[in-house]
Formats: sequence, C-alpha cells, structure tokens
Amino acid sequence: MQWEVVIGLETHAQLSTVSKIFSGAATRFGAEPNTQACPVDLALPGVLPVMNRGAVERAIQFGLAIGATVAPRSIFARKNYFYPDLPKGYQISQYEIPVVQGGTVSFVLEKDGKAEMRSVQLTRAHLEEDAGKSLHEDYHGMTGIDLNRAGTPLLEIVTEPDMRSAAEAVAYAKALHSLVMWLGICDGNMQEGSFRCDANVSVRPMGQKEYGTRCEIKNLNSFRFLEEAINFEVRRQIELIEDGGKVVQETRLYDPDRKETRSMRSKEDAQDYRYFPDPDLPPLVIAQEWIDRVKASMPELPGAMRERFVKDYGLPEYDAAVLTQSKAMAAYFEAVVAKAGKEQAKPAANWLMGDVSSTLNREGVEIGNAPVKAEQLAVLLQRISDGTISNKIAKEVFAGMWEAPSDKPTLADDIIEAKGLKQISDSGALEKIVDEVLAANAKSVEEYRSGKEKAFNAIIGQAMKATKGKANPAQLTELLKQKLAG
Repeated sequence: MQWEVVIGLETHAQLSTVSKIFSGAATRFGAEPNTQACPVDLALPGVLPVMNRGAVERAIQFGLAIGATVAPRSIFARKNYFYPDLPKGYQISQYEIPVVQGGTVSFVLEKDGKAEMRSVQLTRAHLEEDAGKSLHEDYHGMTGIDLNRAGTPLLEIVTEPDMRSAAEAVAYAKALHSLVMWLGICDGNMQEGSFRCDANVSVRPMGQKEYGTRCEIKNLNSFRFLEEAINFEVRRQIELIEDGGKVVQETRLYDPDRKETRSMRSKEDAQDYRYFPDPDLPPLVIAQEWIDRVKASMPELPGAMRERFVKDYGLPEYDAAVLTQSKAMAAYFEAVVAKAGKEQAKPAANWLMGDVSSTLNREGVEIGNAPVKAEQLAVLLQRISDGTISNKIAKEVFAGMWEAPSDKPTLADDIIEAKGLKQISDSGALEKIVDEVLAANAKSVEEYRSGKEKAFNAIIGQAMKATKGKANPAQLTELLKQKLAG
C-alpha cells in the first residue's frame, strides 16, 4: 500500500523581551536556579499579572511579516493542568481568539535535485507564558524544580497539516527560524530552548481524504532531531497499521541516542484543559494606529528583498530566495555587490551559494563570522572578471584567504602575487604550450579530427595541466580549436 504522510508543526519561539510576559522578572538565560522568579511567576497570593507591551509588539511584527490578520481584540485564557513546574496550576495562554490569525510562510524546498518554492499555511500564532523546568540530574535521585523560565514570553506558531515529508517540515522550520531572527523577535538559540518544535504526525492511504490518527512529538530542539523523529514516527505508524494494529493518539518524546520516539502520555484534547478566560487579564485591544507604528519600524522583509534582488540585480528567483533565507547572508551579498559592482551580482550569488556556503557548513561558522569578509570576496570576483585568475585558481585563493590569520586579513591580490597564480593570457606563451601538448598527444588529436568530440576534453585537460591551471580557459579553448582545425 502507498502511504501519504501528513505533518503539522507547533513552534514555540521565545520572544526577545528583557522581562517576562506578565511580570518584571528577567528572562536572561543561564542564571542560578530560582533567582529570576518573582512573586507573580511563583503565583503567590495577592499578585496580579500585567501584560508586557514588548511581547505584544513582537507578535504584531510576526503577524505583519506573514501576511496574517492581527486581531483587534484577543483574549487570554487559563489552560488548566497539573505539573510540578507549573506553579499556578494553569498556564496563561490564548485559546478561542489568538492575537495572530492565518498567514503563510514561504521557503525553498530541494527535492529530487530540483528546487521549488513552497508555502505553508498557518492557523494561528498566540501569546503565552512558559512553564518552569524539571531538573533530573545531580539531585541524588530526586527531581529539582527551576522556575526561572516560568512566565517567559512565548509565541506559539501553529501550522495547518500542510507538509508531506520530514524534509518539507525541516525546510519550513528553518524558514520560520530565519524569519523570527530576521525580525529580531527571537534569538533563535535552539540549544537554550528559545526555538523548539512539536511535530504532529499521521499517515493515511494515498488518496484518502480523512486524516489518520496523529501523534505529537514534543520539544524537538534541533533540525536534525526534527527530521529523525518524524521519519522514525512515520515508519512506526506504517508498520503498526500494516501489522494489523491501530495508531493511538498520544504525546511522544524523541530519544536522540536510540533514534526513536517513545510514548510519554495519552494526548489531551482542548476540553481536557478546561480553558476559560483569565479573570485577571482584560482583553488585549490592538488599535490600527499601533499596528501602523509597528509596521513603520519593521525591517525590509525577506519576500520584498527577494523581489528586489530579482529586479535590481537580475538574479533568478531561486538565487534570490536562497540568499534571503538569512538576513546576514543577504547583507553579505549586498556588501559584495556594492564593492564589486552590479555586474558581479550573479557571480557573487554563485560563490555564496557554492564555495562560501559549503565552507561555512564544513567549518560550522556563521556568515557574520566568516574570516573572508565581503570586501575580500569582492576583490576576488574582480580578479576573475578581469582575467587575472581563472575560476579554478580562485578557489585556491579563496582557501588561502579563509585560512589567513584573523588579525591579518589577506586580500586576493596578496595571495595571487605571493604564489604566482596570475593567469597566462600571453598568446605567444600559450601558443608554445599548445604546440607542445598537441605533439605529445597525437592519438587524442587524431581521434578528435576523426569526429570524436570527447577527445577535445582530454586535450584541454592536458593543456591545463601543462600550465598548472593558469591558462586563460577561453583563450586556450579558442587557440586549440584553431590549431586542430588547421
């Protein structure tokens, strides 16, 4: 039987406010346990929550960025459940009327060697407070409770069940991660829990309209774990059904050491939480003037920048989409073009999507910390353009710039001069080398003249080898064709 995978994600993005959502306590990461929990966070008698304006403004920013409706009036509710790290016995969240409704997130999906633009529809994004944290280590067999996170402002972002593979879910999650960091509403630190995903996964026979029974995998704090967890859960559900069993709706956790999900508890429905409006918080009213002020202060959004890159720099839509996945990458690209000139926009995009990105990934470095700065890459592109070096030699020069001491950034010109890498463009010198290569490869010459086009590549390879890769490729190709035609 052919199966279709159905995935929806719920993402908790910690908002970048300095204080909590309903109190003045700090949100700084790494403080000693229970040193950043005030009476409001601890739910001591007689205290009342007060809404953090900065958290609301960040929610408005997100809503505007995804083309959603920002609700003029939304309601806070109490989500009732018992857990040791939830001091009030309920979590303040939003249920029936969330602050952000609808919207879409677009992203590039690589599939079967091709890239295509995809969009995921969002159901909602709502404001809520985080719970505390249970600590299970170094407590002599007991569990400790740290309430520093209690009351930390979260924006929970919920998608429709639009995704059909783990790869698509990861691509969406990366795009969302980039967007909240682009806006500056979340620092995106997954190791510290600032951005974490819950995946709702189900399977159904291909062509069936009704959804299968879903399981929720909680608190996935890396893109790799998200992909592994979904893939395992899909296999588990299919095997279970094909063996005659039934999928039970439940909450599961992912064990990265064993690379499997395991049951945590039966999945609650909304009625299990007994939601009701929080009597201590009035409705959140957002006037259009407030929305307009927030909109005026927002940075250029990825979609608008993508369109500008296509229009102003003549980039293909795919290149523009890749470069605008990261604000830092887009800024680096524009800095290169500003130095090298607009005619270098496409070469700059090729280098950033190719050698630069692969080196960043291999070294585990962010583009903002790359040892090769935008101005250095611009000079390298100019040297390729003016014929000083070939593309092949440029890779060697780039590697040299990357490995140079950070306190002494090296320009392409310095490496080219020091290593004698200038391209051979002198027609007399090239002609002499070509004559020697043709004489030494008489068999390939005969094959080419008898109609075997592939023999030309072998001759070119020998000529480049003879010049140690320094020959001007276009000039060399033209000269060889002339000689072989004679």
